[in-house]
Amino acid sequence: MTALRLQLSPSPRLALLMVALHGAAGAAAFAVVGGVAGVSLGVAITALGASAAWRHALHRGPSGLHTLELEGDGVVLTLVDGRRLAGELAGPRFVSRFAVALSMRRSAGRTVFVTPDMLDRGSFRALRLWALWGKVPGVAARQLQG
Repeated sequence: MTALRLQLSPSPRLALLMVALHGAAGAAAFAVVGGVAGVSLGVAITALGASAAWRHALHRGPSGLHTLELEGDGVVLTLVDGRRLAGELAGPRFVSRFAVALSMRRSAGRTVFVTPDMLDRGSFRALRLWALWGKVPGVAARQLQG
């Protein structure tokens, strides 16, 4: 049984930030290399940022992330194309009020990056707690009875 299922929404803010940062890197590459090669490199870096924003921030394309299912240290990722990838947390994780980044191992084999605008406030809080402690918030059965 899944302890917590989170459906992710697209994040236009994160997409804009990703494209802007890649655009700045592209401009820096142009400034250093110059000429046609610099323009080509700058455009390629900016296009890479747009592609990454499309997949990871806007959740478009077949490998875009649709839902997270969390239980213990296990995670099941459901992609836009319907594939389900099971995995476990691997290595360090980053948790703040601005973002949660989780590295996965096994078949998932990817890093999941979630910002507050991808979830409602309560779900983002639950994700942060799970990322820190490996448990989702809940109420003890005796508290519910009386």
